[in-house]
Amino acid sequence: MGEPTGFLKWDRKTPQRRRIPVRVQDWKEVYEPFPVEELTRQAGRCMDCGIPFCNNGCPLGNLIPDWNDLVYRGHWQDAIERLHATNNFPEFTGRLCPAPCESACVLGINSDAVTIKQVEVEIIDRAWREGWVAPQMPSTKTGKRVVVIGSGPAGLATAQQLTRVGHDVLVLERADRIGGLLRYGIPEFKMEKSHIERRVKQMTAEGTVFRTNAVVGENVDVDVLIASHDAVVLACGATSWRDLQVDGRELRGIHQAMEYLPPSNKVQQGDYEKTTISAEGKHVVIIGGGDTGADCLGTAIRQGAASITQLEILPQPPTMRAESNPWPQWSFIYRTSSAHEEGGERLFSVSTEKFVGDKDGNVRAMVICEVKSENGKFVKVEGSERELKADLVLLALGFVGPEKASWLSTLGLDFDDRGNVARDDAYMSSMRGVFVAGDMGRGQSLIVWAIAEGRAAAAAVDNYLMGSTDLPAPIVASAKPLN
Repeated sequence: MGEPTGFLKWDRKTPQRRRIPVRVQDWKEVYEPFPVEELTRQAGRCMDCGIPFCNNGCPLGNLIPDWNDLVYRGHWQDAIERLHATNNFPEFTGRLCPAPCESACVLGINSDAVTIKQVEVEIIDRAWREGWVAPQMPSTKTGKRVVVIGSGPAGLATAQQLTRVGHDVLVLERADRIGGLLRYGIPEFKMEKSHIERRVKQMTAEGTVFRTNAVVGENVDVDVLIASHDAVVLACGATSWRDLQVDGRELRGIHQAMEYLPPSNKVQQGDYEKTTISAEGKHVVIIGGGDTGADCLGTAIRQGAASITQLEILPQPPTMRAESNPWPQWSFIYRTSSAHEEGGERLFSVSTEKFVGDKDGNVRAMVICEVKSENGKFVKVEGSERELKADLVLLALGFVGPEKASWLSTLGLDFDDRGNVARDDAYMSSMRGVFVAGDMGRGQSLIVWAIAEGRAAAAAVDNYLMGSTDLPAPIVASAKPLN
């Protein structure tokens, strides 16, 4: 390594977030610039650990020690080449991934892990600034036609890989812009959409064709797609949201997170003057303690909510790893996102019993209770009921699988026990020539898994079309469901 004793000399540091009173007045990303001198020291903390568990901690198999060393030595252009060797879109993962690589960092056994995610995003941001990210044109054309349905990270990764080996690739997106949930499910303060735009521009220059407002089963005939393409890749995500069926669910003012976040993003895109669902002046309750709930929290703060409470049925995690959660597993610890810093209250070990409405049919409150775990089930703590004021409720309870659209029935595809589209180890569905990548086959998962699956599915498609492939496939990616 560039600095063998760096982990002994330097402490872990990450960028400062912009002051809360300033950043909640806009929708820009929350971090201040990180001095390059400090970043190189952070890269120099990477140990000569012998077995880099971080590589396997990352579903993409990112060559993390390699590009840490290159950054420390100042070889930035070599670093982006090494990073792009395994990851098509490090500007996405460097902003949105929860960094399982850092949980697997050997230094994290008894100290603070290397700031892998920050080094990653600084490499790609510098590469864009320096003009090192250019279209990679195929050396030959195969004449094979592939259509990718869905333009989230899995679909984009699949499309870029297949285009680069010479196939004619068409990407269909039902929304009015490319990006899937990256576009309309992720707020600007987490990732500004200019990062998507320049990747789409690069991919277009490489030869990938994008078509928006293309709704398979409505204005796009699935039978025509099958007949006119040599392979089809389904990358539509797991967008069927989990609901909460308790008394009062029918009241107005109760919305799914993915009903709330997209119109807020459309305001930032300039499509709407104001959002169709606003938290301004309202008492907001967010049910669900994950990343989507935090996205709703940060959005509601910027819209001027009167109060915000986020509920989680699980107990509050510990600040340090529990004995039952050893390294190098993902660390289930208490984390504070930028949105949580900005305001709101977090309640743990609580469950919703019912919603309470006013005389006009609007939600005005909800009854919650404390719960405890007994024999693997959540049990109500008797006498713990209380009423919580709420005139806007947002359900951020995750997703249960892909939407069961009619065109999937037309294809006659099989589904697995979890409701995902079934596929074999080569990512092919029960219909020959139709492949499945990302959350649609794996179930709701991380952005790094989506890109890894897109890359692996692309290699499988290329092998199917050509009889062999030179495309790399992440060795940790698997067509098996995520346990």
